[in-house]
Amino acid sequence: MLEELRKQVLEANLELVRSGLVLYTFGNASGISRADGLVAIKPSGVPYEGMRPEDLVITDLDGRIVEGSLRPSSDLATHLRLYRAFADIGGVVHTHSRYATSWAQARRPIPCLGTTHADYFRGPVPVTEAMHPHEIESAYEANTGAVIVRRFAGIDPMQIPAVLVAGHGPFCWGPSAAEAAHNAVILEYVAEMSYYSVTLAAAEELHPAHLDKHFLRKHGVSAYYGQK
Repeated sequence: MLEELRKQVLEANLELVRSGLVLYTFGNASGISRADGLVAIKPSGVPYEGMRPEDLVITDLDGRIVEGSLRPSSDLATHLRLYRAFADIGGVVHTHSRYATSWAQARRPIPCLGTTHADYFRGPVPVTEAMHPHEIESAYEANTGAVIVRRFAGIDPMQIPAVLVAGHGPFCWGPSAAEAAHNAVILEYVAEMSYYSVTLAAAEELHPAHLDKHFLRKHGVSAYYGQK
């Protein structure tokens, strides 16, 4: 089933490895076929080396396995919660990349200090509230998705396609699995730059006019960055 989606999701998972965002079996990427209401996701604990499209697990939006002999990623319920809440996303990625995870462990949002950040995220990358013990002890992964969705009340998830889960790590998304992986790579890059910026000086956040110019010239309705 969903042969092309499987290939796309496998490639997104491998991009995390190529970009140095995951170690061993850390991390996962998924993609959704909205027309079919089905999700393809990395199998749990399986090394990336040698992974094939047919190893990916297909589930419905309630987490029922539709096709696949392996167990899906343990973070499946988080991915599904995001797909249900954010109607425009087509892919989700989770990593424990070093700098983004450091901001998450510090319970600090990544501030928008410069135009590199503003090119991709229209404001600070938010951090969730800490999860309560009852949220951790029962339905942990689904509740991880729920705290992300709560944090995005009033935030357009397509303008800030990433979040830091407090004490855990980053989740990113995009219109496709490939773009979700791309956003994860960019997030790690700006997380590292922001870390050095606040270490070197009392850095100021970028002026809103400067932020909007860089975001909208690439993503707005009148965007002029790149080729038509």
